[in-house]
Amino acid sequence: MRTSGILNSLMRTGHCMEGDVGSIYIWLLVLTVLWLYLPGFLVNTWAMMWGKWFPKTGYGPWPIDGGKIHRDGNRVLGDGKTWNGLIGGAMTSGLQAMLMVKLVSGNGTDSAPFVDLMYGIGPEDWFWMGGSMATAFFVGSMLGLSSLIGDSTGSYIKRRRGMKREGDVSSKAPLLDTLPFAIATFAFGAIFLQGSAIGDPDNLIAMFIIIIFTPVLHRMFNIIGYRLGWKDVPY
Repeated sequence: MRTSGILNSLMRTGHCMEGDVGSIYIWLLVLTVLWLYLPGFLVNTWAMMWGKWFPKTGYGPWPIDGGKIHRDGNRVLGDGKTWNGLIGGAMTSGLQAMLMVKLVSGNGTDSAPFVDLMYGIGPEDWFWMGGSMATAFFVGSMLGLSSLIGDSTGSYIKRRRGMKREGDVSSKAPLLDTLPFAIATFAFGAIFLQGSAIGDPDNLIAMFIIIIFTPVLHRMFNIIGYRLGWKDVPY
């Protein structure tokens, strides 16, 4: 099954009337895309929980860079990027995607923004895992993994520029803290999940808008996590 364009579908289903293209029409698409990519946007929370709580079981943490020092004298990635956070976070995003599919199974664009993540996905797709739930887990995990890879890339760049975080002091690089993960998960969906609602070309408009607002959203989620005791610092 292939989608025919979320924007056109929203118009056909009556969500948007003539004259609404610049307002309700676009913002409904933004909410739809944010919902479809939620596994990639929440994965940092899951990774942080795995990185903070899993070592309490007596295992880990296992830094991705193995504690290695770059030739510039700084850690390659630092203690904040761990294998337990990367793998655990990505798998939790997969479970999150399964829950999302369970909650809105069968929903098309007429149910926007709560469109089924499996909308437009079928056995002909390379990422089909033999069933909707297995596929949802794989897709969610990959959205999460791509997001974490983007986040680690941002961390690598910050450290090469001497902008690493030290204790309670922020790296003072808000864009590198917030944009790489969003760009990476969007890029994965747009390139590798084409034909599905997640990889619909119409999503590019909403992706651009979301990227603009991502620093604000990221800051808000970090403050919430800090106040709930999930994070040691509010950034």
